[in-house]
Amino acid sequence: MMSLLRWPSTLATRLALIFLTGLVLAYGLSFASQFYERYQTGRDVMLGNLEHDVSTAVALIDRLPADERATWLSLLARRNYRYRLDEGLPGVPMDMDQPYMAAVSIERAIGERYRLRFENIPAPTPHFQVHLILSDGKPLTVDVTPGPIPVAQWLPVVLILQLVVLLVCTWLAVRMAIRPLTRLAHAVDHLDPDASGPVLDERGPQEVAYAARAVNELQGRIGAYLKERMQLLAAISHDLQTPITRMKLRVEQMETSVERDRLWSDLNEMQHLVREGVAYARSMDGASETLCRIDLDSFLDSLVCDYQDSGQAVSLSGSSGLLLETRPHALRRVLSNLVDNALKYGGGARVDVQRDVQGKVRVQVLDEGPGIAEEELQEVFKPFYRVESSRNRSTGGTGLGLAIALQLSQALGARLILRNREHGGLCAELELNVTG
Repeated sequence: MMSLLRWPSTLATRLALIFLTGLVLAYGLSFASQFYERYQTGRDVMLGNLEHDVSTAVALIDRLPADERATWLSLLARRNYRYRLDEGLPGVPMDMDQPYMAAVSIERAIGERYRLRFENIPAPTPHFQVHLILSDGKPLTVDVTPGPIPVAQWLPVVLILQLVVLLVCTWLAVRMAIRPLTRLAHAVDHLDPDASGPVLDERGPQEVAYAARAVNELQGRIGAYLKERMQLLAAISHDLQTPITRMKLRVEQMETSVERDRLWSDLNEMQHLVREGVAYARSMDGASETLCRIDLDSFLDSLVCDYQDSGQAVSLSGSSGLLLETRPHALRRVLSNLVDNALKYGGGARVDVQRDVQGKVRVQVLDEGPGIAEEELQEVFKPFYRVESSRNRSTGGTGLGLAIALQLSQALGARLILRNREHGGLCAELELNVTG
């Protein structure tokens, strides 16, 4: 029961429920007041006609000769009441504390001239009879079948049409109120500082235009801020390469010693980190590379052969038979980073390409390594985040490889997913956007 009375979770449903409830209540009160006023008027008119008609008919029958009265009965009969020249049917005396309204009207019409006796007649259709004695001593019975106040046949149709109009107006009002909010939520949800997302339409009501303009300006400011940070990172990383190179030259001139080897190792790590920083900063502009069409199978075969020529345990399986329009340098960097990770943590890599019935192409890089904890599968895409906790660059890397791969895959319009394999190891899947 509580679940049925639970407040709706969506704003559209809440607004529709509030508007519709208010409109239906207001319309119901208006309709009820009009219907009651119509009922009162119709009842008063019907009872007034009843009083006038009964008083006239009884006076006419009383003045007619007894042998002519029967011929007039059919002329004086009405839909809800008729006249009988007898004692009528046996019945039960009517409780005059709660009489029919028609009985009250008849009492008011002829009760002063005749002594009336009201009786309810047991029957499937409730009706009553009024017994009286005419001036010549003959009996007269008025048989009355009370009926409801007649309602026009078009009234229910108008009621249904008005309810339909209320529903349509409520739907239009809620739709107009919710649509700008939905567009705003969609724009915020797809806010991507690395790419020029769709600009919100700034037309419409003042409040909607103001919100759209604020979101557009926010997207521009965030993009400019991140671009400035990436440019700063690229500049610092680039400028560090020169002093590191000079330091390596000086180390080469030093005499062989343990300290010299340690210093040389530290400089190599610094140089690797600087290059990765430059690469990450450049990956933010991955969409600037010119698109060209490549044979995906040949491209992957060339990539794998390069690793095999250097003695790495990398293999290729599957084929796509696809000519793909993409940015080859960015795609090679993504796959190289994924293969490098597989070699570092799994000792080998298998590149598997698949094309499903929907035409989507998935390139998977599989390894037999330890995998990644489920709660860290998304964290590893963050810059400088490393699963390996020793902080050793030789074992944990710089923490930029997957961040670069994610940035470039987004620039390619592809989707990069990491998941653990059922029997151990990691699967890095790149779902390519097939445009040709």
